[in-house]
Amino acid sequence: MDHLSASIHSVKTKASASEGVAGEMGQLPRWDLSVLYPSMDDDSVHRDLERAQNEAEAFEAAYKGKLAEIAKDSGASLAKVIREYEALEDLMGRIASFAGLCYTENTTDPKRQKFYGDVQEKLTASSVHLLFFTLELNRIEDVVLDTAAENPELAHFKPWLDDIRKERPHQLDDKIEQLFHEKHVSGAAAWNRLFDETISASRYEVDGQELSIEPTLNLLQDHDPAKRKAAAQALSKTFAKNLSVFTLITNTLAKDKETFDRWHNFEDVADSRHLANRVEREVVDALVAAVREAYPRLSHRYYAMKARWLGTEQMNFWDRNAPLPQADTRTIPWDEARQTVLTAYGKFSPELADIAKRFFDNNWIDAPAVPGKAPGAFAHPTVPSAHPYVLLNYQGKIRDVMTLAHELGHGVHQVLAGPNGALMAPTPLTLAETASVFGEMLTFRDLLAGAETAEKKRIMIAAKVEDMINTVVRQIAFYTFERQVHEERRQGELTQERLAEIWMDVQKESLGPAINTEGGYENFWTYIPHFIHSPFYVYAYAFGDCLVNSLYAVYEEAETGFQEKYFELLKAGGTKHHSELLAPFGLDASDPGFWQKGLSVIERLIDELEEMDRASA
Repeated sequence: MDHLSASIHSVKTKASASEGVAGEMGQLPRWDLSVLYPSMDDDSVHRDLERAQNEAEAFEAAYKGKLAEIAKDSGASLAKVIREYEALEDLMGRIASFAGLCYTENTTDPKRQKFYGDVQEKLTASSVHLLFFTLELNRIEDVVLDTAAENPELAHFKPWLDDIRKERPHQLDDKIEQLFHEKHVSGAAAWNRLFDETISASRYEVDGQELSIEPTLNLLQDHDPAKRKAAAQALSKTFAKNLSVFTLITNTLAKDKETFDRWHNFEDVADSRHLANRVEREVVDALVAAVREAYPRLSHRYYAMKARWLGTEQMNFWDRNAPLPQADTRTIPWDEARQTVLTAYGKFSPELADIAKRFFDNNWIDAPAVPGKAPGAFAHPTVPSAHPYVLLNYQGKIRDVMTLAHELGHGVHQVLAGPNGALMAPTPLTLAETASVFGEMLTFRDLLAGAETAEKKRIMIAAKVEDMINTVVRQIAFYTFERQVHEERRQGELTQERLAEIWMDVQKESLGPAINTEGGYENFWTYIPHFIHSPFYVYAYAFGDCLVNSLYAVYEEAETGFQEKYFELLKAGGTKHHSELLAPFGLDASDPGFWQKGLSVIERLIDELEEMDRASA
């Protein structure tokens, strides 16, 4: 929108951040990054970069080659070394977070590009001196480390030590690991930047107006079919112009990952992601099989019903997320979105709402969609010594309200896990989506309870089903696409035609016969950032949605105590395996029937929509 098209030229101070961006959606907030650093030019950034380099070198000089002896001496001595390492991780994480958040404000700004690139290089140079630490810890004999961990100070770090122990079969000689580490900046990270800057700089001509990607994608939810079609054609046209670049990026990153996996003894293309997520391959395979088997009962059935609502037997792909004819398509002001989410959170737990409220009160949210800004939405945990930030591209749709509920769930989770410290606060992706999806569910259920008519209730249930299909079916289709691309890349480069063919095959399988995928959809694989930044990340969304469906059912049946157990789950951060965290709720993700429970929730909502249809016929 024109009234939002203002570039960001400097990191905001607290006073200017509170001014936000005004328009028909009200005052949209800009985040305040000054808790990290006052500005990109501030001397404190350069001082901390120099400090990180000096302290990392000193850490290596003091402890490299000595960890086994320190562990034999006492667990308290090793715990002291780990605390020093953790402090360095927090310092370097603070600088990296600041540079990354500045960059996402305007990825097309040359000053930010240089700042982000320079910080990455300097932190990589510093962290080279820390590489030895986890590698050397893993070479300490189990009996020595276990004995040392009987000390209470070292026992605090036992979950982290157990986690890095799982990396043991995949670690290489220190010099080889150093080479992989140093080459990352000029390798995968550089291709990531090329993708980001290409996407952010791209423009899409719709009805004579040039738009960035977020407003163009937003038009796919417009009430006017002509606008949806024009947006889809504009997206496809610009994607096609950049097809050779995106094809090269995809092939290069897939080869880069194959090289990393082969050297580190990862057998399957997704095994490194499973290890990072602390989830077994068999659990993910069971999830994927259950969702793909359910496509006909979920997406195929729902889209056939939606096509009838829109008066056709088959929808064009650009109508997949179209609002229903009777849907309220008004622009939702920011203040209303804020109140909607906080009210829903508060009904579940006042403490949950209080933590979420901090994000609004303290300028931890950057909401407007402006040119150059990174697309999509995220919650960035930064470091435990600071606080998380939320990025949105808010455009006043009901889905934007749900995105706010989702990202605030992440933010609350990150706040609660923060006291675990820099090493153990991060949560594996499979459980990192729990609080976010749960926050969406709380908001949906609260809005549904307030629906005044059966028709409003039907529209709300349909919107929720679409969100669940996008979270479960669409993300597993993405995972299927990624798997096939990475597996075929092992045999040689994939042409843009082959990438399009794989994409269309998985989309047709997942969407079903009620969606016409012809007319430009073959290029839509190009803009999905998760394929570039975090290979195989996407199944975590489906994992989280199915898990939350089961978790919410427990909540509805629980008489007391659920909130306390839920907060304990979030506070655990990365200190426990998913099996330990779900056990208090009577849930087990390794049970083949677990995924069916989650999927049945979506199926029952579709049943309810069909019953409403029959009743109104």
